[in-house]
Amino acid sequence: MLTPYEITAIIYVALVVGLINIFLLLDLLYSYWNTYKELESKFTVGLIFFTSFLLLQNVLASIFIAVQLILPPDFNGSELGKPHLPLLLINLIQLVALSILLKITRK
Repeated sequence: MLTPYEITAIIYVALVVGLINIFLLLDLLYSYWNTYKELESKFTVGLIFFTSFLLLQNVLASIFIAVQLILPPDFNGSELGKPHLPLLLINLIQLVALSILLKITRK
């Protein structure tokens, strides 16, 4: 069982990773938009949509995570107090994937 301090630490790390993902996605979206202006390719439009949906998912997940820091620790809401570690792991995996995608895109 995790202590309240460990849960809070996981929430902060998950939020920071989520925010990094948002900035990576914004950078990718900027790159794809510039590429689209030059090439007007359907593939680039697909990348813009893909990145936009991932951006939306990360914004919503980061808001959900941030709410965990605002709610009192004894809040007994439905599932609000339970998914800390899974959200952190999802964000970490996305961070690695998006970093690779950004590196490939920049070349």
